[in-house]
Amino acid sequence: MLELPILLDSHILSLSIWVPILAGILVLFTGDDKNANLARWLALAGSLAAFLITLPLYSRFDFTDGGFQFQEGFRWIPSFNINYHLGVDGIAVPLILLTSFTTVLVVIASWEVIQKRVAQYMAAFLIMSGLMIGVFSALDAILYYVFWEAMLIPMFLVIGIWGGPNRVYATIKFFLYTLLGSLLMLVAFIYLYHQSNSFELVDYYQLPLSLNEQILIFLAFFMAFAVKIPMWPLHTWLPDAHVEAPTGGSVVLAAIMLKLGAYSFLRFAMPIAPDAANYLSSFMITLSLIAVVYIALVALAQKDMKKLIAYSSISHMGFVTLGFFIFNPLGMEGAIVQMISHGFISGAMFLCVGVLYDRMHSRQIADYGGVVNTMPTFTAFAVFFAMANAGLPGTSGFVGEFLVILGALQANFWLAFLAATTLIFGAAYTLWMVKRVYFGDVANSHVAELKDINNREFFILAVLAIMVLGLGIYPQPLTEMTHATANHLLAHLAQSKIPGL
Repeated sequence: MLELPILLDSHILSLSIWVPILAGILVLFTGDDKNANLARWLALAGSLAAFLITLPLYSRFDFTDGGFQFQEGFRWIPSFNINYHLGVDGIAVPLILLTSFTTVLVVIASWEVIQKRVAQYMAAFLIMSGLMIGVFSALDAILYYVFWEAMLIPMFLVIGIWGGPNRVYATIKFFLYTLLGSLLMLVAFIYLYHQSNSFELVDYYQLPLSLNEQILIFLAFFMAFAVKIPMWPLHTWLPDAHVEAPTGGSVVLAAIMLKLGAYSFLRFAMPIAPDAANYLSSFMITLSLIAVVYIALVALAQKDMKKLIAYSSISHMGFVTLGFFIFNPLGMEGAIVQMISHGFISGAMFLCVGVLYDRMHSRQIADYGGVVNTMPTFTAFAVFFAMANAGLPGTSGFVGEFLVILGALQANFWLAFLAATTLIFGAAYTLWMVKRVYFGDVANSHVAELKDINNREFFILAVLAIMVLGLGIYPQPLTEMTHATANHLLAHLAQSKIPGL
């Protein structure tokens, strides 16, 4: 294998963050829609370059090291001991690869669909991609906070400008929920700074905090991260945001943005406040199971395809937090696999809804029926992704859920029993939608006039199908990468600093 250039070798994370951001700024400079094609091609080139830059994070990763790798940094604001410090572990790298990969697909998916303000739309996703990679890479609390808040702006604009008729309500609700939660996180960072005179994560991990301090800090982080996942009962902004967002916005929201909250539990809340994480584990497991069971039943009652998939996302993310807080390797690794799997499957399902919406301008299940008769190729993909969403063995949707259920079984039979109900409820709402939308006789003249997917749409869905099938059949490359980091984190959580806990 050829040696990477020195610049790429030592600054791979900075390049992963700033190349898409600079590409987005360059796309903005193409101006109005007279140069729309130029904007599209520049966005595609920028997203592909950004994706290729992130690939060495996997090829050069040391799978036996549970700590941070590819570290780089410099003094940013010395008077407050704030640093530009980046680094990744076996949990962050798969999420960064998912982010850069998804951005390429979103650019291609939006190629013909977006006809107004094309440059601004493409630039928003490129800039958002860089900022989200910044969240996954930051090892300084203030740097992390800057990336965390900044990424809200492009998503706010995407929903607010290119969204549906109620987009203003959805964007304000989305922004207020996420902003208010984040302010409590900032308070926690300031408190930790006063305790350690540092904003470095590794310094926070070593702080000898009392149980009461840890509980307050954990709850401050909880408000920020639970909103983002979103956990019940802080989930109500998500269905509105999904319904009003354009297809690309829904894909990024479901595939990546929800993972930021889950990742941040592993990076901040749990290792900084390990005793509080143990103390509050029953509370977190209860909320997770409510999401898994109750929200799945809510999904069953939906009449809008996007809302159904949005509630399905909340239910599946409940598996992720459940896996974290049962504190065993199977649960932890299963939750990480579930995060990546959900990124592929939920992104694919929102793209499928987008394909139908572009043709019929309706997301209502009742407006469809017999789509298989006019769009057989598309239906094959849509049903495959629906089955993966329901946890069909052989797909990535099965692997993560199965590992979490096994982990829950080691902890408590009834936890595993309640978690396993998602396989029943997931199949119920998924098959209910599939039957009414795709099968049976052609429902109306609009469905009769539908045309099957074109080459561009086929390419996107085929790539995602390969990823879902590949991860389902052979998850080892992902589990090998996460194994050492998951064990390292669990060992840290097991070292209670408070006697008697």
